Amino acid sequence: MKVADAMTPREEVVTVSLPGTRDDVLEYIQEHGFSSVPVVKETDDGTEEFRGLISRDDLIESPDEDQLALLMREVPTTDVDADLVEVARLMVEEGARRVPVVEDRDGVTALAGIVTVTDVVEAIAREEVDGDTPVGELAARDVNTTYVGCPLTVAERELYYANVPYAVALDDEGGMAGIITEVDVIAVARVVEGEDDTGESIANQDDEWMWEGIKAVGNRYLPTRNVEIPAEPVSEFMTEDVRTVSKRKTARDAAQVMIQHDVEQIPLVSGSDLVGIVRDVNLLEALVGHE
Repeated sequence: MKVADAMTPREEVVTVSLPGTRDDVLEYIQEHGFSSVPVVKETDDGTEEFRGLISRDDLIESPDEDQLALLMREVPTTDVDADLVEVARLMVEEGARRVPVVEDRDGVTALAGIVTVTDVVEAIAREEVDGDTPVGELAARDVNTTYVGCPLTVAERELYYANVPYAVALDDEGGMAGIITEVDVIAVARVVEGEDDTGESIANQDDEWMWEGIKAVGNRYLPTRNVEIPAEPVSEFMTEDVRTVSKRKTARDAAQVMIQHDVEQIPLVSGSDLVGIVRDVNLLEALVGHE
């Protein structure tokens, strides 16, 4: 299967243009729920040139930089004739969720489209590429978790430092009560001018959500100067109706659930016990590992 058969074509790709500011990216990320946005620049003859990507992490890591030209980064690219499985391999090796598809137009590198992890998962779900691996063989056993009463500001930092886009929310008995994702956080984040105090988001000794060893350090400021995240508990933003999968299901089964319910990860359960997590990138790992 070729990239051209799976990618989103240029006319449907959301981009930001040079020159521009970080606010342009923040608005697109929030509106569309993307983790990154392609950057383009119009040349003197009117041709559009692809320049790179800007991600949410880029904005967080450079809170005082406003210009897109300094925030964007070069990323691996592919072309329309590339094999989709090879692009999946590139995604796994580079940790990339979106790979720009480019083509040469009179010496200018132009954006022809973009292919994402979700595009590969859709191909697995439609049986266009291999998906026979049992999910019990590819699920991660280390599950990122948080507490239902944890302020969303703190949960967002947990996602960032764990370097995963989700956390399973646990209740008072340690059972799975829901799941919170990076997309959920982005959906309620608010673009503001200046760096605002988000309130008391670090635990005090008497806070019910505090784990042993966490000390109060006062009010917390977001590391981005113009994104404010609500400090209400995770329980107000999480998805409670969590789709799960058993270890005997296949990667294809998991892919079909992901596409049907528009999720990027599914908890792996044994009976009622949480035993692992199946992420969409795990499906890609299985695909390229069996190629």
